[in-house]
Amino acid sequence: MIGRLNHVAIVVPDLKAATDVYRSTLGAKVSAEEDQPEHGVTTVFIELPNTKIELLGVYGDNSPIAGFLERNPNGGIHHLCYEVPNIEEARDRMVKRGARVLGEPKIGAHGKPVIFLHPKDFCGTLVELEEA
Repeated sequence: MIGRLNHVAIVVPDLKAATDVYRSTLGAKVSAEEDQPEHGVTTVFIELPNTKIELLGVYGDNSPIAGFLERNPNGGIHHLCYEVPNIEEARDRMVKRGARVLGEPKIGAHGKPVIFLHPKDFCGTLVELEEA
């Protein structure tokens, strides 16, 4: 059911410093910062030949990743995103198999529908599914 790995998301305490590490130290192609107010994050995407890295910075007072940074002040891997052909079919399949879907599909950072799956159902890893 899942397709390719779309991205690995990393929460960082300093988005500009993290961006510089990928751009200057690793020589990666790095996008501009983009505020995602509806998600409470600012994103930067690192383009790789086979996938992307999504750097997540706090945006606003109610950012959902603020708690993650309190527990992990240096940041760390937040979630893995896999592509699926149809987000609603994927959601229904997950629910039917007993997985906890966190909310309804919404438009993600790439402008496509996404859902998140509870980490307790996926080996301790928060999983995002994105419609391809």
